[in-house]
Amino acid sequence: MGIAQDILADWHASHAALLWQIDLGIDEWLLDDPINRHELADPVKPVPVVAPTTTAPVAVRRAAAPAPVIDTPKVDAVAEARASAARAGTLAELRAAIDAFTHCDLRRGARNLVFADGLPGARVLILGEAPGPDEDREGRPFVGQAGQLLDEMFEAIGLSRAAALPGDALYLTGVLPWRCLGNGEPTPGDIAMMRPFVERHIELAAPDFIVAMGNAALFALTQTRGVARLRGQWTQALGRPLLPMLHPDSLLRTPIAKREAWEDLLALEARLAQ
Repeated sequence: MGIAQDILADWHASHAALLWQIDLGIDEWLLDDPINRHELADPVKPVPVVAPTTTAPVAVRRAAAPAPVIDTPKVDAVAEARASAARAGTLAELRAAIDAFTHCDLRRGARNLVFADGLPGARVLILGEAPGPDEDREGRPFVGQAGQLLDEMFEAIGLSRAAALPGDALYLTGVLPWRCLGNGEPTPGDIAMMRPFVERHIELAAPDFIVAMGNAALFALTQTRGVARLRGQWTQALGRPLLPMLHPDSLLRTPIAKREAWEDLLALEARLAQ
């Protein structure tokens, strides 16, 4: 028993000594042989591996270089129309020249080019404004309800687009060969651009009398507006007698104005009889 008691006492003493060392902050096991730490080489401290920094090129905001100025000659659409119209020696050539004219934006929204109808060489040429939906679909001027009214009006004084003799026939064309977008009225710019073709058209058709149907037709030939005020009053255009009349569309909207249109038809009939 004595030996066992001595061993137990030594264990408790050793345990107490360890606890005392822990309280002192000693956290390493004691080795059998002492170590002179001054003789140890300095521990190699791990060198932090630093990823090589590749300096990305800094995007320097530079002022945008001015775009090179391209000296594109301005197109004089009116001058080109005048030159193209002058080269046309026949109505067929004039139609081809208009079809090849690309400066009028109205052609992009049109189905067909509306050139003319009736008899070339007729004594009376009727100049309308711009094609409507019916004209754009058929490629002929003055069709649809307004065209039917026009035919009835002139047949009342013995003139028809279907007649074979110049004295009894009509020749019909318009200021513009393409439909206006949204069925709007021709703009002064469009009229000025296409006027050389209109003038050449009248020269080649060579009528004795011109009937300007509506404001756009009157403006294209005389540079004046107010067809409701000027209707029935003879004037001159391109060296030919010109009679302004209300457009059939206006007569459909205002039927009472048909009385004035009848007076204008009688005035035309009287001039034809002279």
